[in-house]
Formats: sequence, structure tokens, C-alpha cells
Amino acid sequence: MARTLQVSDSIEIAVSPSIAYEQVSDPTKMGRWSPENLGATVQDRDGGAFVGMVFDGRNKRGAFRWTTRCEVVAADSGERFAFRVRAIGVRRPRLRAPIATWEYRFEPTPVGTRVTETWIDDRSWPDFAAGIFDRIATRGQTFADFQRGNIRRTLDNLKKALETPADGDARH
Repeated sequence: MARTLQVSDSIEIAVSPSIAYEQVSDPTKMGRWSPENLGATVQDRDGGAFVGMVFDGRNKRGAFRWTTRCEVVAADSGERFAFRVRAIGVRRPRLRAPIATWEYRFEPTPVGTRVTETWIDDRSWPDFAAGIFDRIATRGQTFADFQRGNIRRTLDNLKKALETPADGDARH
């Protein structure tokens, strides 16, 4: 059976697309929402996200920790933010290979913004090899099924965080 190479989910959040984009496009903040990401270190940061911006994401799954090297491939303010994971390693991202692309789309709605998060499996592995690795790395699931759960938790956490004003902060 061929593996699923893309998974998406959406949520409506009561903030403007520009606010949602501003938060999601800052990789240092992703650890606030993601069940696996612990944040990131951005290289050559000068203002907001831009195509070509590189960052190292710190991640965890149970006791296992790893770092990824990512490059921003879309930074359309208020509309789309995407990055490719191109290297991975335990302390430093040493193993270079296409791993995944993460994309976030922001669409205005009467309530605020529909945020859609998409994971794309960029690995060029044979399905049987990916299936074996995935079940070991996720304790029995495919990466597509595993990422479905991660995306849902991330979007729920993002909604909660952005709709809860911090100390009188007007978020609209």
C-alpha cells in the first residue's frame, strides 16, 4: 500500500490573518503550540520571515531529542508561510536530505482567519522502508497518521493562545 504523502487540517481563529501569520511565521514561537517542537534558532534574522531564511528547530518525542535545519520557501505576509526540513541530527543537523515541507495558509473569514497547516513527506524512500522507519519512530503509526494528531494539537493550541489576550493586548 502506498504511503500518504500529505496531511492537512484547518481551524478558524478569531484574529486577523496578519496577526496569525506574524505569530506562525516566527519559528522561535512554534514551541508554544507544537507537541514536538521546542522552538528554533534563526540564522541571519533581520525582521520578519523571508524566503531563504534558515533556522534550526529543536524537537522532542518522548525522551528522544533532535535538531532540524529548515529553510523558508514562502513568506507571503498574511497569506502563506512554508519551510522545508532539509537536514536532521541529534545535536546538530548533519544528515542532509529532503525530509518534509510544512505549510501554513491564512484565509480571512467573517470570524477572523482560517489557518490551514499542511505536512508533506519529502522523503524519497521506498514505501516499505518508510513504513518500517515510521512505525519505529512513532511507536506503531505511519508518519501521516502521527502528523494528523500533531497538526490538530498544534492548531488547537494556536487558537487558544491567539484568542486569549495577554495583559490587555488587543489582538484584532
